[in-house]
Amino acid sequence: MVIAADPLPRATARPPRAPMVRHLGPHWYATVMGTAIVATAGAALPHDLPGLGTVRVAVWALSLALLTAVLAARALHWAHHRDQARAHLLDPATAPFYGCLSMALTAVGGGAVTVGRDWIGLRAALVLDSVLFTAGAVTGLAAAVAVPYLMSVREGIRWDDVTPVWLLPVVAPMVSAALGPLLVPHLPPGGPRKALLFACVAMFGASLVATLLMLPLVFARLLTGGPLPLARTPALFLVLGPLGQSTTAVGNFADVAPGAVPSPYSEGFGVLAVLYGVPVMGFALLWLVLATAHVLRARRLGMGFAMTWWAFTFPVGTCVTGAQALARHTGLAVYHGLAVGLYVVLVAAWGVVAAHTARGLLSGELLAAPRPAPAAPPRATGRTTSDAVR
Repeated sequence: MVIAADPLPRATARPPRAPMVRHLGPHWYATVMGTAIVATAGAALPHDLPGLGTVRVAVWALSLALLTAVLAARALHWAHHRDQARAHLLDPATAPFYGCLSMALTAVGGGAVTVGRDWIGLRAALVLDSVLFTAGAVTGLAAAVAVPYLMSVREGIRWDDVTPVWLLPVVAPMVSAALGPLLVPHLPPGGPRKALLFACVAMFGASLVATLLMLPLVFARLLTGGPLPLARTPALFLVLGPLGQSTTAVGNFADVAPGAVPSPYSEGFGVLAVLYGVPVMGFALLWLVLATAHVLRARRLGMGFAMTWWAFTFPVGTCVTGAQALARHTGLAVYHGLAVGLYVVLVAAWGVVAAHTARGLLSGELLAAPRPAPAAPPRATGRTTSDAVR
């Protein structure tokens, strides 16, 4: 006779570790980018008010602290919530935000040389920037390839899914291209300087062509599909990113070219800074007005705070640095005035968005699971009206 053994006791299910970071996505790197650009864009202004330098250093230090905190939180996310991390990577609405990691690294690194050097010293600033720039350039190029690939092989992406967020991974190399020249004068003369400058130019070209392929999709979606859902409307400001950052990049190329490449190439970079930057900045201002009109409309229809509001910061900051680059290379005071005006907008936007983010973080709302979107009302036409998205 065989006596059945008692069944083994079932293992007690353990609560998941680090539950607070389960829904913390890569979009949180936008807080780092938006904070760092307040410091670096302020350093590019023509006038330095008393005490402004200290404030810039404090803001850059805050961006460094935010970068450290978000990197640690994202590491916990991948360590304990890999299912959610993989879901983010395969989600066409979330995957593009992986480009923000690169931009956060390079933005804080560039700020170390332009602003942080007043606090930590030039030597430490160069070491920090070298590490962050290298990591940012590598991750940016990886995101620019991996994210579009994953989206291209995924089934079920619809025309309505197209948003300016899709620009994020392909713009990441442009941020590296714009901030890389800060390291060029600190390299040995000759080959090292030329190699880094041309590497930045190559990243500029790769990002520019990819952006030119993506922008028509965004604009066509806006015209044929109607306004974006309310919570996603601020993402229209993301289009300013590649415009302002590319203008900044060509201006920075022209600044360092005389010490890196011989004539006539050094003079050619100066010509490029003007012939490219002036028309692109003109289009950036046109898009700024268009995006603002859409945001005002969405606000009237009840648009509440969402993390997409961080799109009001970094892209506008790139236009500040782009306008200041044009001021240097054209000698026109109007670009100085434009840079100052846009910087005022940037600081005001950062203050509002940072306050809302801190409030949502303390309440736990921004770290909670996303609420399911309500059922869309029936549409009388093929154009979208509005959706309520957290």
